[in-house]
Amino acid sequence: MHKIVVASTNPGKLAELRAMLDLDIEWLGLGDFGVIPEVVEDGATFAENARKKALGYAEATGLWTIADDSGLEIDALGGQPGVKSARFSGEKIEGDQRGLLDHRNIAKVLELMKDISQEQRTARFICSLCLAMPGRVLAEVEGRFEGVISEKEIGDGGFGYDPIFFIPQMGKTAGQLSAETKNAISHRGQAIKKLQPILEELIEEQSF
Repeated sequence: MHKIVVASTNPGKLAELRAMLDLDIEWLGLGDFGVIPEVVEDGATFAENARKKALGYAEATGLWTIADDSGLEIDALGGQPGVKSARFSGEKIEGDQRGLLDHRNIAKVLELMKDISQEQRTARFICSLCLAMPGRVLAEVEGRFEGVISEKEIGDGGFGYDPIFFIPQMGKTAGQLSAETKNAISHRGQAIKKLQPILEELIEEQSF
């Protein structure tokens, strides 16, 4: 069976990929390899960070590796928080729960957006995915999820900025969607769908 590393220690991300990429693959996480030097995400774009992680962890493990970088871009804030989405309000404090950092990030966005009109609150989630083997990028794809920033938190599902990301055509925030619905339309879901036929073709063409 083919082995592919997902450049994450998040079991949820592995489960998501396993479910959406229904292929004959043994998925491995970074936790399956003991101590691996962390790849610093210092790129200027999501694509740069995904590429750097995929190449770095492919080199460290010797296996094909999928890495992603994603975040929120808000037009009225000049594209912020962008690649700094996860740490927009500052670095995580030791002992913090992930939800506390999410709340601080949301509070900062709402404060910056308090005087912005409804028409100017457009935003999008972006996910860049990169598949690499040691020394070479094999595929890069991107998914986008358009919406607007709400004036307050609505819904307690999802994570990150989901409770303030309103999807007009659905009349709900991402924080009000079921995991299944969100995965079907989200930036990450779109990127994974784009990757699947490319990965299938690569598997047919090469043995690894």
